[in-house]
Amino acid sequence: MSERPNLDIKLNSKTFREYYYLKEELIDFCRKNDLQTTGSKLELTERISYFLDTGKKTYKIHTTKKAKMVDDITLDTTIEENFVCSEKHRAFYKEQIGNNFLFNVAFQKWLKSNAGKTYENSIDAYYQILEDKKKNKTTIDKQFEYNTYIRDFFDDNKDKSLEQAIKCWNYKKSLKGNNKYEKDDLKILGS
Repeated sequence: MSERPNLDIKLNSKTFREYYYLKEELIDFCRKNDLQTTGSKLELTERISYFLDTGKKTYKIHTTKKAKMVDDITLDTTIEENFVCSEKHRAFYKEQIGNNFLFNVAFQKWLKSNAGKTYENSIDAYYQILEDKKKNKTTIDKQFEYNTYIRDFFDDNKDKSLEQAIKCWNYKKSLKGNNKYEKDDLKILGS
């Protein structure tokens, strides 16, 4: 087993991409090397890879689009462009759906891509998303490797504990290569 190298400027991007680093480690590297620290884990990875290959810094200009403020939200109100989950929105949905309402990722994506539809449409979509979630596995975005690993671990090992899953994850992320669950990862648990 090769040991995960420290993330520093001596590393080349190919080696860097072969190992798992926490977002906090990526941000720390960016701070130390005067690189932009904002963005998703995937954006940080791309920025660091480019820097390791070229020594050049890239900057992404974040343009914040101002969300239209809604005064009163009703079922007939149109979902605004550049939707932002606010306390006003949360209060509306809790009133309509109940205290168990949460802005889950799938629903947030739906809201952001359905400007112009009504809030009544959004409530229907929310319930549909919950139904779909019960029937199928939801898609976990690429940057959430830990979540994907743990889910796949339990799909294959219903009799194991979360502690064992985390032990396997910690082993896997220290290895060169992908961070996907494989049956062979169980060897770290012993017999």
